Amino acid sequence: MNTIKNYDVIHDKGYAPIKTWTRGVPLEDEAREQLRNIAKLPFIHKHIAVMPDVHLGKGATVGSVVPTIGAIIPAAVGVDIGCGMIAARTTLMADDLPDNLAGLRSAIERAVPHGRTVGRGKRDKGAWDTPPKQAVAGWSTLSEDFRRITQRHPRLKNTNNLHHLGTLGTGNHFVEVCLDEEQRVWFMLHSGSRGVGNAIGTHFIELAKQDMRRHMINLPDQDLAYLPEGTEHYDDYVFAVDWAQRYARTNRQIMMQHVVDAARGEIDKPFEAQAEAVNCHHNYVSREHHFGQDIFVTRKGAVSAKKGELGIIPGSMGAKSFIVRGLGNPDSFHSCSHGAGRVMSRTQARKLITVEEHAQATAHVECRKDADVVDESPRAYKPIEAVMAAQSDLVEIVHTLRQVVCVKG
Repeated sequence: MNTIKNYDVIHDKGYAPIKTWTRGVPLEDEAREQLRNIAKLPFIHKHIAVMPDVHLGKGATVGSVVPTIGAIIPAAVGVDIGCGMIAARTTLMADDLPDNLAGLRSAIERAVPHGRTVGRGKRDKGAWDTPPKQAVAGWSTLSEDFRRITQRHPRLKNTNNLHHLGTLGTGNHFVEVCLDEEQRVWFMLHSGSRGVGNAIGTHFIELAKQDMRRHMINLPDQDLAYLPEGTEHYDDYVFAVDWAQRYARTNRQIMMQHVVDAARGEIDKPFEAQAEAVNCHHNYVSREHHFGQDIFVTRKGAVSAKKGELGIIPGSMGAKSFIVRGLGNPDSFHSCSHGAGRVMSRTQARKLITVEEHAQATAHVECRKDADVVDESPRAYKPIEAVMAAQSDLVEIVHTLRQVVCVKG
């Protein structure tokens, strides 16, 4: 393992140290201030770790690893609970793919509901009309614990749970067909716990804020409202967030199966799709042991990178992605980045990036090239090569992937 310390430390009196793996990549002032606000909380364990894809988030900074003892911050987990990646290497080679990839892209788009229809009374194109058998089977493993959650929190009952299981969503969620350095074909996708996870996250963030007001606890940012261990809402949240993370993992597994089935309908050659497989969260909380204590680690836009553990670090549309192996760096709480990280807000990107520029940047990818996706164009993100260089002591690269097909939510 590389013994050179790749991080810098932000540390002033009155808050926990902040270790940043940001050499060679930008760290915006607003994100730096947001990190300081988190570090002021009294239950931070040792220090906060900041990944090279860091950027301003709601409540907590995206690209941050927040270790806590005796409390959890729901907004640090966020509302896309369990959002993450799944990738599978197939036995196909690049030459086995059709010359024209438009048909493969269309088949995936038909197989995986994506996007969202806005408007009262309209059927949401991003949800199932009639859930398929894989979604029904997946829901059967989740439904009993969901019933327990809704008995205590009835407002979460009427959420789009079963009808979203096995669907992609919107924003930066995607399905991709990629080639690695040996021209082997991979399928990869990015999604989380969909509408029900959003409802759970939003609900407990508000409960935490109510508890802070009730106990007259002053915070540097109200979105850092926390749930102390031993309280009613704490126990409920721990159970609900674990459930949402299981939902997210199941969601990705179902979509991957549908992507594989769709590809089999377009590719003449028989193939297997589990030659190598990775399924990892990057918005989640877990119980772990670090620096001699059992703690909660909240990764908001960060991936677990224990020694030998495989993870996925995607680039933006048109950029490289990486399958990585963790180096188990204790200073990062065994974590690495979850992607490239934005350098433009979606609003900025829509103003600054033209459709023509986006089309040129994604010329080698079979994907959408319209105005509704320019906020996901490569220039809206940090260069993935710089992000990888900044965390060379956190992970080693196992495979380098390049997209040939990309389906956006």
